[in-house]
Amino acid sequence: MSKTVRLDKFLADAGKGTRSEVKKYIQKGLAEINGQTVKKPEQKVGPEDRVLFKGEEIAREPEHVYYLLHKPAGYVSATEDKRDRTVMELIPSARKGLFPAGRLDKDTEGLLLITDDGALAHELLSPARHVEKTYFVRTEGQVTEEDKERLEQGIDIGEKRQTLPAKVKLLEKEDISEEGVMRHVRPETLPEVYTELLLTISEGKFHQVKRMMEAVGKPVIYLKRISMGPLTLPEDLKKGECRLLTEEEIRKLKDAGRTSDEKSEKC
Repeated sequence: MSKTVRLDKFLADAGKGTRSEVKKYIQKGLAEINGQTVKKPEQKVGPEDRVLFKGEEIAREPEHVYYLLHKPAGYVSATEDKRDRTVMELIPSARKGLFPAGRLDKDTEGLLLITDDGALAHELLSPARHVEKTYFVRTEGQVTEEDKERLEQGIDIGEKRQTLPAKVKLLEKEDISEEGVMRHVRPETLPEVYTELLLTISEGKFHQVKRMMEAVGKPVIYLKRISMGPLTLPEDLKKGECRLLTEEEIRKLKDAGRTSDEKSEKC
């Protein structure tokens, strides 16, 4: 709650009865604010006030919620869809206004943020913020050092401007274990020649990773996002599972959404 509200509305929103019912309860002296009995339903309740009702402290619903989802393949990143299952079906909350911040393709797996914080989602997805996103990529063919250099310099994917420089780490089997992504990748029948790599980008163009790899002639056969800004896909979070972000994760995420100038002002 970011502003003051009437006590009767506060209690009604907390599920303690209808507005007319809680008004009667208040008038009977069954509500307290900061240790003082209050009998006026119109009394204002602020973000820092401690409210008791019938002797029980009323827990405040957070202004916004943030879920980290391990998206499986087969779900679309949308709030609703007439043909396909959506990622919202995997979120246990019935809270209104939740939506996926950004999107992963239907066949792409990995970390997806679900929230009702539109302002933060806008900041994280804004091209001006350059929030990094890292993907585990499996491609057909052998990605060469020349391919790696082209991706790291920025590459033409058919738009007015080429992509911003990416970070590329070609992986060997031992690297996958060290990076802690082995539990996240999908086993599958592999072509005779393939490459596995970590690709970090700071934009969110349509099908960007797939288009970047197509540009060097190495089509993607499997894609999984393993990090977004300060968030990393937990090793113990199974596909289709989600969890709420911790307060520390939320703080870091909000910090990632600020520009360097905003961060300096904060400091």
